[in-house]
Amino acid sequence: MWVALGLGSNREARENLAACLDALLLRFRDMATSSVFRSRAAGEAGGADYLNMVVACECELTLPELHAFTKDVERKLGRGRDAEGAVSIDIDILLYGELTGRHAGIELPRPQLLEAAWVLWPLAQVAGRRRHPLLKQTYKELWEHFAGDRSGITAVDFEWHGRRLSHAAPA
Repeated sequence: MWVALGLGSNREARENLAACLDALLLRFRDMATSSVFRSRAAGEAGGADYLNMVVACECELTLPELHAFTKDVERKLGRGRDAEGAVSIDIDILLYGELTGRHAGIELPRPQLLEAAWVLWPLAQVAGRRRHPLLKQTYKELWEHFAGDRSGITAVDFEWHGRRLSHAAPA
């Protein structure tokens, strides 16, 4: 089953994203990784800026098994929100094949796909030709026509095991 996972962190973000990628690589092979983007923390809690990215891969786990695995990775990396709104790691199942609706307590596709630039832009990078299971548009098309707020999201320099995942946009 092809899956897409959204990763985000705003506490020791570079270290936590790298550790999360390591944990995912131990479980899944041939992961496609997006660039890493900096975005403002959402909501009233505020907090430090987030680093976000999307990882896509083939997965042999059932949806409940994948959900349990992602929660275990979050727990091992100290998942939690402190008083300042900092999160060590957040892993969201964005897509699980063509599955739609509520399954195992997860809404698929994840609603943020169409609402948040920090989800849709990196998803368009790793799954640009794939089609949204309900809208039937490609993620590249959805990003090109995204009417939401694109401000405050920028690519950042990010390397993982000597592989450059992203470059900061030129000033």
